[in-house]
Amino acid sequence: MNRFLKAGILSLATLAGASLASAQDVIRFAVTDIDGAEAVQREMGPFKDAFEKISGLKVEFFPVSGRTVAVEAMAAEQVDFVLTGPAEYVVFNARLDAQPVVTWNRPDYYSNIAVLDSSAFQTAEDLKGQMISFGEIGSTSQHLSPATILAEAGLEYASDYEPVFLKRNIAMEALIKGEIAAIGLNLTHINQITEAFPDHKLRVLLKGPELPNDILLASSKVPAEVVDIVRRTFADHGEELIAAITSTEENEKYIGGSFTAEVTDADYDNVRKMFENVGVTEFTQFVGE
Repeated sequence: MNRFLKAGILSLATLAGASLASAQDVIRFAVTDIDGAEAVQREMGPFKDAFEKISGLKVEFFPVSGRTVAVEAMAAEQVDFVLTGPAEYVVFNARLDAQPVVTWNRPDYYSNIAVLDSSAFQTAEDLKGQMISFGEIGSTSQHLSPATILAEAGLEYASDYEPVFLKRNIAMEALIKGEIAAIGLNLTHINQITEAFPDHKLRVLLKGPELPNDILLASSKVPAEVVDIVRRTFADHGEELIAAITSTEENEKYIGGSFTAEVTDADYDNVRKMFENVGVTEFTQFVGE
């Protein structure tokens, strides 16, 4: 029997509440920034329960240890849906023709270039010739967007300044010691650093625009009717699903968030421009890999 089809006896006649009919027994679901089976069950278990109850679909988590494992799993037809970031979506789409299903919208999702409040740096021009730390290489909010903010302010990547990649707390310590001039990071990370280093205040030197949101994408192998059930579940029951997702502390970034089902590949063209700002013109590989 085709894994996606139930012997021809199920119908898609209704898409409301728990009576939603499924053309697929199980959808296999991965999250690229949660490492391992125990963590994904802990952080996403309440979402799984709520989604299954509403949609009528069964969710089977496919644990991954990062974006590379996730894209390889989709290529091997081991996973159907992946929740990932904007930059990762660009690679999934280029390599596998994965399609956007629904965005997971995060309030105040934008990047910043931050310096110590006591720093003498006041303008982007002041950062010329300096060392600037970014977070995870290839991250939309920690690398690609901050680099784009600097580029739009007139600083060419890896030419007008030296990019380095340090974990946030280490970057903050280096900032305090004067070993680096600035950090590229998002608002959530600024809040975390402020809590971890209460005696040292950050000042936002440059702020970027709202970023494209995290996205749930589907393998090109998933039948259109199954993708439609998933999309409509988010569109029609967003508040219930957000409540379930944010019931775990690890997902606090989605508090006050929402979902957008009207999403197209073109919505991520500005992320492709971010790739180009760090010298990457092919989108089939993750930046830094």
